[in-house]
This record gives sequence, structure tokens and C-alpha cells, in this order.
Amino acid sequence: MNTEKILKTLLAMTTAAATLFASVAIAEQPYHYARNSYQSGQHTEVAYEGWRENEDGTISLTFGYFNHNWEEELDIPIGENNFFSPGAADRGQPTHFLPRRNRFTFDVIVPGDFGDSELVWEVTSPNGLTRRAYGTLRADYKIDNMIIMSETGALGAGSSDAVTRANIPPVSELIGDEIRTVRVGEALTFQTRVTDDGVPKPFDPIGRIRRLGGAAAALATPEMVRNRMMMTPPPKPTVAKNNGLYLSWNVYRAPDSVENVQDVVHFDPPQVKPWEDTRPAANSPWSWLWVPPELPADDIHEVSVSFDEPGTYLLWGRADDGGLYSDQYLTVNVTR
Repeated sequence: MNTEKILKTLLAMTTAAATLFASVAIAEQPYHYARNSYQSGQHTEVAYEGWRENEDGTISLTFGYFNHNWEEELDIPIGENNFFSPGAADRGQPTHFLPRRNRFTFDVIVPGDFGDSELVWEVTSPNGLTRRAYGTLRADYKIDNMIIMSETGALGAGSSDAVTRANIPPVSELIGDEIRTVRVGEALTFQTRVTDDGVPKPFDPIGRIRRLGGAAAALATPEMVRNRMMMTPPPKPTVAKNNGLYLSWNVYRAPDSVENVQDVVHFDPPQVKPWEDTRPAANSPWSWLWVPPELPADDIHEVSVSFDEPGTYLLWGRADDGGLYSDQYLTVNVTR
């Protein structure tokens, strides 16, 4: 059997072993956007992910969202179209919504005696559709690290082991000031130090082939493996994620006066998508062909960003090991 046939056989075996294939009938959906995919023009759902108790006695209510667009990033300023109630309208929520499903995006800290209270996040998208997420302390919404890893797809079809269950989030540190100033069109370069415990084990298709394939698989090259993966139908569990540490910086908030923010802010190098882009060749951990980036030897990640319009921007940096995450924020004042 030649190397190509061995690769084909091994990929089929490992895919079948790692993935639970489901045969799902398509039910009649009440909304047209649930039956079709759109590049732009759709709304965002808002999601209450769950709650957890903090060591200081407070409680974190965690929220995320689902922007139905595949390409358009929505901008919805704090105010009548993006607010919490009751109480303060601004609870640290994003005003810039990346495409598709974004899980566990931000926390709202409430007192330990929150009890039977309810906190509502209401968002009205540019197309006029309003959605609400209701934060409560219902028992079935209590979350922990295992639930987070499962929901984001780090556990595949739900399997886990003692090592994975002991996973801790990456540690990220923005090096330098948390507020910077730069002129329009000029590049701002900044650094983030990210360390991790190496759990869960990073996705390594070439290593897997060489471990399982015997002597002949030693001849496999990354190009051969990628070509074979491109010819293999991707697995289809509810959420499938290729694990591995990465850092991704994106816009979290932008000036209300700036339109088409996604065309105004430019990152170099292009950032890994922290959202569930399941298209095979996407630069996203939820893509079938995605492989974790090579990590810097000194754990310091360097990124440059530039802006075409002035104003105050809030950038969000997520360090994600595939299962758990940590966030950093950088405020940038952009002048003429």
C-alpha cells in the first residue's frame, strides 16, 4: 500500500474515531434566515451563556451573541439599540459584532445576593430586529470550565479525560500601557505575553498520521496531509474545534460616528477568527483545515494595527487554548 493510500485510510479512521456523525432531518423553520446563509443584511441574536460564582462572593453572568451574517460585522452603539436593564445601560458589552456565533464574549459582575433578579441585554440590529437575552441564576444555567470547553467544541463529541478536565485558562498580559495614541494611517505596534499549560493537546494532523501510520507514514509531508484533508468531507458534530493556543485581537468598540468599522481597522498579521467560521479553509479553529499557529519562543505576540478614521477604539485580545480563554483590552485614541 503506498503512502497516499495509507494517509487516506488513516484519516478516515481517525475522523470516524473522533467524531460522532449525526443524521439530522431538516425541520421546518419559522424564519427565512434559519433556512439560508447570508453575507450581510441580517441581525444579531444575543445569548445568555450562564453564570458562575467568583472567589470574592460575586457572580459573573456571561453573555455572547450570534450575528447571522457571514461577512458583515455589525456596529450598534451603546444606547437605545444596545443596553442592559434594569440599572446601568452600559455593562461592558460590545458595540462591534463579529460574524456568526461568538460564545462567552463578556461577563457582567453582579452581587452575590442577586437571587431571583434578572438582567436583560437588549439589542436592535440595523435591520430593525430586536433581540433580548435574560441573565438569571437558574440552576440549569450554572457553568464551569468543563461546560465551557464542551460548548466551544474543545471536547469533540463530548469525550474528556483527567488531563483535559484539569485544564486552566491561558494567562495573557498586555505589555505596556492600556491606553495608546496613534495618528490616522500610522501603524501602532503592541505586544502581548501569553503562556499556557499545554492543555488540551494542540491539533497536529501530521503528528497523528506519523504516530498511527508506521514506517510508511514517516514519508508524509504537511502538504500531502493537507491535500488529503481537502478531499475528505469535514466532520459534522454540533460544534467541532481544532484545539491549540492562539491570540486574536479584534475591534470590541468603535466611535459611533465611524461606519463600516471592519473596513477602517487593519491588523497585521491577519488575526485568527475567534468566531465559529466553519468553512473548510477559514482562519478559524472551527475550520476543518485549521492548524494552530506557530508560537513565539519568548511567548510574546506582536501585532500592528492602523486606523483610517479618528476616534477612540477599544480592542479586544482573546488568548484561547481551544478549551478555555483569557481576555485583554487596549484603548486606542486615534487622532488626525
